[in-house]
Amino acid sequence: MVSGARRVLSAEIIDGDLYASPRPASPHALASSAIGSDLFGRFNDPPGSEPGPGGWWILIEPELHLGPDVLVPDIAGWRRERMPVLPNVVGFTLAPDWLCEVVSPSTRALDRTRKMRIYARETVPHCWLVDPLTRTLEVYRLEAGGWVLTDTFGGATRVRAEPFAAVELDLRRWWLD
Repeated sequence: MVSGARRVLSAEIIDGDLYASPRPASPHALASSAIGSDLFGRFNDPPGSEPGPGGWWILIEPELHLGPDVLVPDIAGWRRERMPVLPNVVGFTLAPDWLCEVVSPSTRALDRTRKMRIYARETVPHCWLVDPLTRTLEVYRLEAGGWVLTDTFGGATRVRAEPFAAVELDLRRWWLD
């Protein structure tokens, strides 16, 4: 560490507990950046826009104020039909329509348990869990208040994953060689 350098942390309040996580390592950062790039360029425009179907607001690390909890997913998206205008706020109180958690060894258990439970409570319809170390994408859909694993993809494949099945995604771009 460089003398005088400070490590930046990400903080969340989950069930009244404060969690401070270090900034992610390169496999996590690459996966998160590539996913955001893949989706932003095709969906983060009004419906019917080129080069993709549009219709979403896609944001990297938005702060979500969901009831008493403050969460920061790696990526989240809102359908423009539910949020026609992106508000000028620090924390969003409207739950997203989709979110993605890129899991790392230090956050894996928290992402899979307490955070997923809160996302279900807030009726987030779709959730992706991406593990850059095992090179997997798990796609979840909320049904009857619980998460249903609809698909699992891995390795260097091309996939169509809900709710973004309108475009093919190349998972090779997400993984560190």
